[in-house]
Amino acid sequence: MVESSHPDSSQPGFFRRFWPVIGLVLLSAAACIAIGRSVSLEALVDHRIAVDGLVRDRPVMATLAYLALYIVVVVASLPGATLLTLAGGFLFGAVAGGLAAVVGATIGATLIFMVARSAFGEPLLRKAGPRAAKLAQGFRDDAFNYLLFLRLVPAFPFFLVNLVPAFAGVRLTTFVAATALGIIPASFVYAFAGTGLDSVISAQAESLRTCRASGRTDCAISFDAWDVLTPQMLGVLVALGLLALVPVAVKRLRARPRASS
Repeated sequence: MVESSHPDSSQPGFFRRFWPVIGLVLLSAAACIAIGRSVSLEALVDHRIAVDGLVRDRPVMATLAYLALYIVVVVASLPGATLLTLAGGFLFGAVAGGLAAVVGATIGATLIFMVARSAFGEPLLRKAGPRAAKLAQGFRDDAFNYLLFLRLVPAFPFFLVNLVPAFAGVRLTTFVAATALGIIPASFVYAFAGTGLDSVISAQAESLRTCRASGRTDCAISFDAWDVLTPQMLGVLVALGLLALVPVAVKRLRARPRASS
């Protein structure tokens, strides 16, 4: 009896396709263990003298370390990216901190996009059927504008917006350009807010030390990063997002007379 070699031959293809996902899962687990609880204002207070010294004496190394941490947080989908953007403004200033956040977030998002596209994108789209393929084609036709909208409006989870374009087969260059441009406004808003973080830390550092001295384990600095996005700022971001969809709407309106003729 001749044994079929199909399972053996399919195994290498399976691992070749899914090893990036396995690596991403392992990285996420390692990141959760290593830095999951260290991305916090409390950690910044605890290590402030060392961090300030590093930024002052070795700014290039400090920036690279910040970028590496930001990329890991984004790739592993850990909570704390917004806080890191605030910290970037606090440590490097509004312009340099905002720029570093944009670079770190874009690189992290691109890594997730590439992993998802290599492992799931094309196979998932094929199995989803013709209707899904048609929707994906529509997304690809106006990918830059759709992505710009999704990035500008902070109502959509960052991790999810990295995956949808991968499943739709969006080009890498389009994804990177729309991501970088779309996250600029919110990144610089948070970085600018981070320049005033010193007063928040100074006001609550003593109460944090007192709380810890009492033996409590739930001591924390009271600060909500989302409070930075005021209703007015949210309105501006939504307006920018809708503006990004104007070319798509114009294109659709122009296509209607042709279809009806």
